[in-house]
Amino acid sequence: MENEEEEEELSLTNKILTAVGIAVFIVAIFLMQYSFSKYIFILAYILIGYDIVLKAFKHLFSKDMFDENLIMTVATLGAIIIGQYEEAIAVLILYKLGEYLNDKAVDSSKNKIQKVLDLKVNKATLKNGDVIDTENVKAGDILLVKTGERVPVDCVLQDDAAQLDMSALNGESMYVDITKGKEILSGSINVGKAIYVEALREEKDSTVSKIIELVENANKSKSKTEKYISKFCKVYTPVVLLLAILLPFVLNIETKEAIYRALNFLVISCPCALVISVPLGFFVGMGAASKKGILAKGSVHLDKLTSIDTVFVDKTGTVTDGKFKVSQIKSTGDLSQDEVLEYVALAESKSSHVLAESILERYNKSIDEKRIKNHEEISGYGIKATIDDKQILCGNYKLLLNNNIELEKENCNGTVAYLAVDGKYCGCVILADTLKKGAKEMIENLKKKGIKEVIMLTGDRKDVAESIAESIGINKVYYELLPQDKVRIIQEAKDSGKKVAFVGDGINDSPVIATADVGIAMGKGSDIAVESADIVLMTDEPERVVDAIDVARKTKRIVNENITVILVVKALFLIFSVLGKTTMWLAVFADVGITILTVLNSLRIFKLKKDKNV
Repeated sequence: MENEEEEEELSLTNKILTAVGIAVFIVAIFLMQYSFSKYIFILAYILIGYDIVLKAFKHLFSKDMFDENLIMTVATLGAIIIGQYEEAIAVLILYKLGEYLNDKAVDSSKNKIQKVLDLKVNKATLKNGDVIDTENVKAGDILLVKTGERVPVDCVLQDDAAQLDMSALNGESMYVDITKGKEILSGSINVGKAIYVEALREEKDSTVSKIIELVENANKSKSKTEKYISKFCKVYTPVVLLLAILLPFVLNIETKEAIYRALNFLVISCPCALVISVPLGFFVGMGAASKKGILAKGSVHLDKLTSIDTVFVDKTGTVTDGKFKVSQIKSTGDLSQDEVLEYVALAESKSSHVLAESILERYNKSIDEKRIKNHEEISGYGIKATIDDKQILCGNYKLLLNNNIELEKENCNGTVAYLAVDGKYCGCVILADTLKKGAKEMIENLKKKGIKEVIMLTGDRKDVAESIAESIGINKVYYELLPQDKVRIIQEAKDSGKKVAFVGDGINDSPVIATADVGIAMGKGSDIAVESADIVLMTDEPERVVDAIDVARKTKRIVNENITVILVVKALFLIFSVLGKTTMWLAVFADVGITILTVLNSLRIFKLKKDKNV
């Protein structure tokens, strides 16, 4: 903690000195006609570049000796020696601006993923009413979980039935009905009556703890990618420095001219074009992405996105809205479809079930509560009530079956609210999750972009998962998965050599988002999913996944163009400088001029055409 505070203070000091140095630099430019202006330039150089020079000297004779700090130091000091003060300082300013923007973007993705701890319950209530720390719960303890509380540890239900919100674990918005003796995972929310459960595992071995561990380990395992330019400088720096030193000794000309050519050589070899254009290209790419509602947490993630060949997608909240709507109303003929909907809506009007809201939304009429009597919600089954002096049963198939109602089970890919009136089955209301706009187009365009496989991972049941996958053109789907299952599948794909991206939105998706080579989160998803992700789709539109790939590919292509142009031009001018065919002005052009050209080229990233295959 102390080290972090020291780093923050040091960073603030650097920013202040840099700002002061820039002000001094501007003053020096206005006073250039005076001979003493060079001292003001040197002061500006010290204020802006002292930390770079210090790093270069600290790294001397270490394995990191030949990094950008050394070549920036040698090149800018060389420019100072030959009187090119403005160029030396301008290079430092642009370099530090690039470093600041990159660090700011990367820092946002380095935050510890603490929000996942919201799943964790710190206190547990024993059967006798005593409240203890969850870490002290032992297997076999009987716990009380009240309505609205999270289940503290993995456990087994002791009561006859319970209704749970497991969306934090399986990503599904539908409540789950649990019967006596069935396992309940920690992190689930009890949405029914208070229940008694028997602890099956201690906190450290429960599902929530595993999720936390998966997220933390996955983030730690992500290797820190070396900066593109740093790798090149490890070779480039010692070569150009050695050549610059040797030039005066190998040229068969007078010493003064030889030194002049060597200094020209050094100015031309200044890597500012590389140091500026490469990160700038990625910064522009990040800016172009942000204009489309795509937040990339650092340039490295855009770089990785260009090599992705397999995309895994979550279902609920990613390709579907996660909001259930009435898709069909069926009647046996004893009641009209409107009457079936009316009775179901009246029965569900006092229910806390997640589907009640969707049914009432479709009904879209005011509820006359005087018509409803003896309303009873049977946890895990449905509603029993008297409506218009008629005995109403509204709920799942088991509710009607247990009350000796004859009916056939609906074979559909949705959730069914069956209705019986006075002991006779009268019809049902079928609710289904709806596809997100652009989900099908996303899959089609991913395939057009050359993505080899698009695979769905979901905690939902087989029939629903396969139906959704088929409707949007996904041929491969894994269903009924827990977070650790998703992580295993992603890890196996990576181990087989695939470059994997995963798109998800729920708390349950955070471990797999963190495990993938590139984790992509829907912006309206859970905080922890967004925090774990490398790329966030702020507009929550599936098609933005394709846009992200387009921006990443164009960014990488333009960065590569810049590198090629810089190396070719510098190579030519370095040869000319050795032959004495360049002046200092041409040397400056070879450095600063090519920098400007590559910066302008980088700005082309903003002109990405949506319909263009990149």
